[in-house]
Amino acid sequence: MEDSVPMGETQVTSHEGRSTADPSPIAARAASETAPAPTTPPASGKTGRLLARFRALRMPRRPRLWFEILLIAVSYWLYSLVRNAVPEQKAQALRNADWIWSAEKSMGLAFEETVNHAVNSVTWLIVSMNYYYATLHFVVTIGVLIWLFRRHPGRYAATRLVLFATTAVALLGYYLYPLAPPRLMNGANFIDTVLLHETWGSMASGNFKNMSNQYAAMPSMHIGWSLWCGLTIFALARAPWARILGLLYPTLTLVVIVATANHFWLDAVGGMACLAFGYGVSRVWYGSLPHRLPKWVPDRRGRLTALRAARLPRPASEPVPHPEKTPESSRSGA
Repeated sequence: MEDSVPMGETQVTSHEGRSTADPSPIAARAASETAPAPTTPPASGKTGRLLARFRALRMPRRPRLWFEILLIAVSYWLYSLVRNAVPEQKAQALRNADWIWSAEKSMGLAFEETVNHAVNSVTWLIVSMNYYYATLHFVVTIGVLIWLFRRHPGRYAATRLVLFATTAVALLGYYLYPLAPPRLMNGANFIDTVLLHETWGSMASGNFKNMSNQYAAMPSMHIGWSLWCGLTIFALARAPWARILGLLYPTLTLVVIVATANHFWLDAVGGMACLAFGYGVSRVWYGSLPHRLPKWVPDRRGRLTALRAARLPRPASEPVPHPEKTPESSRSGA
């Protein structure tokens, strides 16, 4: 005969004069509910190593300076080489420009010529825009990359992948859809502001016209890159003025490419589509948009530097460390 009496989390059962403590039904049920679900054992052998390597490649890592400099230099060299190696296809590019201009007219949005002539009437303004077009395209983009490298290393690789994927798909656009810029259209009244004002500007004008493919206007990477910069700054910067400048930069770039007659506004739409593709590639690879990834990542030894660790909030569950008392401090009443 057995007599069972519940005792909190245990029950005492009598067996021939002996008592044993067994888990109570309530405790057993609670334990079963909180027990971790069984996991599939990791793959072993060559397949397991390949899967582990693939997962490691998709994890945000701290960038290395020498590798990034080399990667950016080689990538831009390849970009320039491929872009300028695309057949110019002048006749097709001019036909495409006529079609774009007609399409904009049918929509009532063919305003490029008006903007081009209006801005050109203010010499200091159009000259400034010529230099803007020639320089900020590179300067701001490199500046944002450096800022990401130093202040957001955990998000650097994913954001850089957006830029690279955007540029790669743009090269495909140059090949499939050659397009003359407005200033080279036949029978149009656009002004080539670089030639007129003899400024150092577009690589497709003046003495540089033989060094660059003049019929690679669609999509506009001035818009693709400037919008990448603007969205990155807006998403990650803390200062309100910096976020506002981030949004103004691609907006002003759109005015510049139209005023200098280097692009139609539809070229800007093409640049935006390429950027959307770049964000999609980064989202698929890293499983998240760049600005949602961790800001800081461990170095190759798996630890943060003291400077970076100091900026991270301490988890609430982690106690604040106290220095151990030494015999000397104990005697001194410390």
